[in-house]
Amino acid sequence: MTAPYASDPAQVRGRRVAEEESAFRSPFQRDRDRIIHSSAFRRLKHKTQVFVAHEGDYFRTRLTHSIEVAQVARTIAGALGLNGELTEAVALAHDLGHPPFAHAGEDTLDALMAPYGGFDHNAQAVRIVTSLERHYAEFDGLNLTWETLEGLAKHNGPVTPLRSDDPVTGSLPYALADYNARHDLELHTHASAEAQVAALSDDIAYNNHDLHDGLRARLFDDDEIAGLPIVGDCYAEVDRLYPGLDRKRRRHEALRRVFGVMVGDVITRSRYLLEDAAPASVAEVRHLGRPVIRFSDALWGDLKQIRAFLFARMYRAPEVNDMRLRVHGVVSTLFPHYLNAPDHLPEQWRRDVAQAADETALARLVSDYIAGMTDRFALQEYASLTGDGARDFSDNGV
Repeated sequence: MTAPYASDPAQVRGRRVAEEESAFRSPFQRDRDRIIHSSAFRRLKHKTQVFVAHEGDYFRTRLTHSIEVAQVARTIAGALGLNGELTEAVALAHDLGHPPFAHAGEDTLDALMAPYGGFDHNAQAVRIVTSLERHYAEFDGLNLTWETLEGLAKHNGPVTPLRSDDPVTGSLPYALADYNARHDLELHTHASAEAQVAALSDDIAYNNHDLHDGLRARLFDDDEIAGLPIVGDCYAEVDRLYPGLDRKRRRHEALRRVFGVMVGDVITRSRYLLEDAAPASVAEVRHLGRPVIRFSDALWGDLKQIRAFLFARMYRAPEVNDMRLRVHGVVSTLFPHYLNAPDHLPEQWRRDVAQAADETALARLVSDYIAGMTDRFALQEYASLTGDGARDFSDNGV
């Protein structure tokens, strides 16, 4: 049964370019399908989460992560009576704006773009689906519904300037401000409950699969994470039910239970918050002034301990830090090269260069181009410019 605060496809707030809707698919289903068929979504296959692609075929990519997030999000949305199609659309698109080389690539690109308004992957996702995907005859982008765009823009909650007195850090992310000036996404409010589910499902997915990937990379072992909250209880339950289980099955059984604990906690806590607030519509959800999809305080405290462990032992592990330095060099080489020699950009990008009004506009184009690269294409471009092959990027001891 659909809840009164769920997003209703029959009352969709429209698309920026008016279209006749499908007779067979809801507006949100159509959004989801356009996202799946986009070039940016396909490129996620060769964009990594933490490890670069050369480190093994079994580590998560942005694509596998996005699929896992969508699966979790649909489960939670169904349990809460929300619209599963909108939830899935936002979940599948939430990482479209990530540049190559995971957060190391984003940090470097943001620093390089600091004189031109910075770089933000959530804002870039909006830019991709509203402008950079260029396949349709009547519009640039995917012409998604207002509700899906809202979910992408507010992935981390309401968007407000950090400082009003600073023309750079005080402004909204450039790509987001540019689009919002033409199509108001009401950035000061919270997103729909569906978009909030997609955002929290992102946390659930990466907390779980980063434990799995870290184990596979031998950055830590099962005994070490068995000392963590939530995780330890799950290992203990598996050992009680299946004594003597082989290592891989034991690990899988334990970590899938970790998944279940997080999902169950979100559903239980969010049901309480929704019942307590009793919003009568999705508009009331947006204007409550607080999120309605949350972990319990107790589980959130446990997750902080897991995140602290992952930060120390995985995200800042010596092997990963070494890779961060290497990919920093790649992006730091590509950006100034294209900025100073825009004629080296592909032909379709050079057409936009000719219309760039100033250096900031040119830098935004270069940023768009680099952000759209996959890990391996960025390495190929780097090798072609420097003569330094990508072989060293696979020899990292992981």
